[in-house]
Amino acid sequence: MSLLATDISVSLGRKPVLHGVSIRARAGAITAIVGPNGSGKTTLMRCLTGELACAGRITLGGRDLAAMPPQEQARRRGVLPQSAALSFPFTVAEVVRIGLEARGERAEAVVPPALAAVDLPGFSGRLYQELSGGEQQRVQLARVLAQVWQPVDGDGPRWLLLDEPVSSLDIAHQLTVMRLAAGYARAGGGVVAVMHDLNLTALFAQSLVLMSAGRVLCQGGPAEVLTDDNLSLAYGCRLRVNTVPESGIWVLPHAAA
Repeated sequence: MSLLATDISVSLGRKPVLHGVSIRARAGAITAIVGPNGSGKTTLMRCLTGELACAGRITLGGRDLAAMPPQEQARRRGVLPQSAALSFPFTVAEVVRIGLEARGERAEAVVPPALAAVDLPGFSGRLYQELSGGEQQRVQLARVLAQVWQPVDGDGPRWLLLDEPVSSLDIAHQLTVMRLAAGYARAGGGVVAVMHDLNLTALFAQSLVLMSAGRVLCQGGPAEVLTDDNLSLAYGCRLRVNTVPESGIWVLPHAAA
């Protein structure tokens, strides 16, 4: 089963933001959307989640997303936005339960393992507003994970749609989140993630979509996409792949498993 976007175009006000973008993400893999600031990554993600109206067509398992009822969309995919603000003093457990409400279920047993999966065991009774930014981000990921807890159900694969899921996290928790996403994909679910860290992306993603100026420059495996020419063109500066910088210091995780 695939998530397929075909000829997606978006204008915000009078400004064109996406220009005929087409991508395919398959279940059982991590598809990472990468590119410089302002390239259209988050706008594309908002189209994929149904949050933003667009020209073109988006299908999930062959079904038109625009024709899928919201409750069914909530059962098929969980969405992690870049940021989420809560105005009321919810506990961590209450925030995670929001994901269960989106499924129309009260599966309380999912809350502890969802928090454990994001390295927050024992946080259920803590107030969300008292947590650090990185902890709040992981609580939101637990909420999304609880919503689509089983990667595959009787109707097929479910999906995690993650917009910059590691942006506020230290290296260890970046690996925690990416390993979680990798495990979800290995179990048959689909994962689409907007990413900035190209090294981390290369470790975990099976498919990369490289964007620039509202267009897809290329899509393929890490070795196909992460080349000197592709990255230099996308980011507008000279970049080299697999070359240690002049300082001789390069901090990079060496194991994705």
